[in-house]
Amino acid sequence: MLKVELHTHTSDDPVDYIPHTATDLIDHAAKLGYQAVAITLHERQLDVAPFRTYAAERGIVLIPGVERTIEGRHVLLLNFRRGAEDVRTFEDLAKLRSRQRGLVVAPHPYFPARSCLRADLDRHPALFDAVERNAMFTSTLDFNARAERWAARHGKPVVGNCDVHRLRQLGPTYSLVDAEPDPESICASIAAGRVSVESRPLTWLQAAATMTSLVWGDSVLRVARRLHEDQRGSDRLGQPDLVSERAEVESFSYAPRDRDASASPRYATVRHDPDLT
Repeated sequence: MLKVELHTHTSDDPVDYIPHTATDLIDHAAKLGYQAVAITLHERQLDVAPFRTYAAERGIVLIPGVERTIEGRHVLLLNFRRGAEDVRTFEDLAKLRSRQRGLVVAPHPYFPARSCLRADLDRHPALFDAVERNAMFTSTLDFNARAERWAARHGKPVVGNCDVHRLRQLGPTYSLVDAEPDPESICASIAAGRVSVESRPLTWLQAAATMTSLVWGDSVLRVARRLHEDQRGSDRLGQPDLVSERAEVESFSYAPRDRDASASPRYATVRHDPDLT
């Protein structure tokens, strides 16, 4: 049985502020005894090939994937060779599934967010191979129950994921998959139902700390984007460097991402205190 996580984000994510790199994620997953991890950035499928050797040396199989927004709803597309980033409609998803094998998972489908599938899961049950039990729940508040009832009603397996935006999130909920340690075998075994979920609730303090960190990160990203746009504007107008004048935003400094080879050159990074993540 393989300990598996199918829903993670890294600092390469083009949408959300994520403080950890792919190698940070691999190292942390190895410490927690995982054997397989899918990296699922929003809207972009990360090329995991440069990290495969690093991960394998630590006993981790990397599964390529993407958390794609389809008609406004989030869907996990795992281990598709090509075309996952181009899916925009549920019709596109049906065509992708007809062309090649992969795994389609409904992430946090009934959580109270506009990006969650909700009624669209009911409208397109045949397009999904599995449903996610998300780690963000407590003993008294659990939005996963409806998803698990849906899975039982439609004969779909449930997978346990942590939707990792901060390393502290990894661990309390995970999947155990009866498969060989390679992406195709793992995805095929899940689709066939050879998977079980281990899951424990968060305390309210843990849940609150995670949500605070996520909201804080979103605020930091908005500031970084604003500073980036200010810098572009000052460059066009020949004005002094506005970013250097505003180098300190609370306790964070703004500097080029010149030391992180795994990150995408989309924005300058916001330095952070790793003890807070």
